[in-house]
Amino acid sequence: MKVTEHLAKANSTLLSFEIIPPKRGGDIKQLMKVLDGIIKYNPLFIDITSHAAEVIYEETSNGGYQMKIKRKRPGTLGICALIQNKYNVDAVPHVICSGFTKEETEDFLIELHYLGIDNVLAIRGDDSGFKKPLKFGRSTNDYAVNLIAQITEINNGHYLEDSLLDAEAMDFCVGTSGYPEKHFEAPNLKTDIRYTKDKVDAGASYIVTQMFFNNDAYFNYVDLCRKEGITVPIIPGLKIITSKSQVVNVPKNFYIDIPDELTQEIKEAKNDKHVIEIGVEWTAKQVEELLNKKVPAIHFFVMQNDEPINLLMNKIKI
Repeated sequence: MKVTEHLAKANSTLLSFEIIPPKRGGDIKQLMKVLDGIIKYNPLFIDITSHAAEVIYEETSNGGYQMKIKRKRPGTLGICALIQNKYNVDAVPHVICSGFTKEETEDFLIELHYLGIDNVLAIRGDDSGFKKPLKFGRSTNDYAVNLIAQITEINNGHYLEDSLLDAEAMDFCVGTSGYPEKHFEAPNLKTDIRYTKDKVDAGASYIVTQMFFNNDAYFNYVDLCRKEGITVPIIPGLKIITSKSQVVNVPKNFYIDIPDELTQEIKEAKNDKHVIEIGVEWTAKQVEELLNKKVPAIHFFVMQNDEPINLLMNKIKI
């Protein structure tokens, strides 16, 4: 079922989760443990991240360097199939611009269609420094709005090969990202929201926000989006802080603010267990306020650790 159909039928706030594939050569057992841990909360959907190819340089036997291109975390497609077939929950793969040609994107979408996957989250993705060169007529989507437009074209039966006149139309429900504290490359929040409106106009039918730790940022973002004419559901994204290092790494990597009150509590924590308790308590307060505001769903960035989510679920009523 499409994400938007789930939301339309719901009588209360729904839950969704986001996980990350294991690294190349890694064991899927930990990921299976995480899935077993979160399935019991009846998620609306589970997002599976995708990762661009990266350029690495390995030293050769003669003292030189050889460039290699590889993905550190393959497996998004296989995990989608696992989730839908084993757990009967809608899987939402991330479809990204970075590191993929339009032709590769089209192939990926065809494979998803064959698997019966109805939903995708279309985002630009992290720029790993690798951009595939244009050759033999192959090209890339530079921005999420271009990627969404390509998916919309496929939904209308228009493929990259003009000769495919009788090609089957697909019917993907397309989600996209939103940034309550603005995307770090945008000059200001209002401009960033106009970019988001462009993505909705291109075919995105719901928005999942970047993580935030101050609900006022989300509420303000929703108000500004509505004033801009964005009417699609806007799902808030939350993350539980679980270590002192995240006070530095999360703002650095995701370009967001962590409130001073939370920062000070974590800095004064006695150990990692205490940090998790603080993080869970903070997120529980966020959830309570969001539930009172009757948000359509709450999206949790679980990645590869479900223990904090289990602690949180024991605190909240949903």
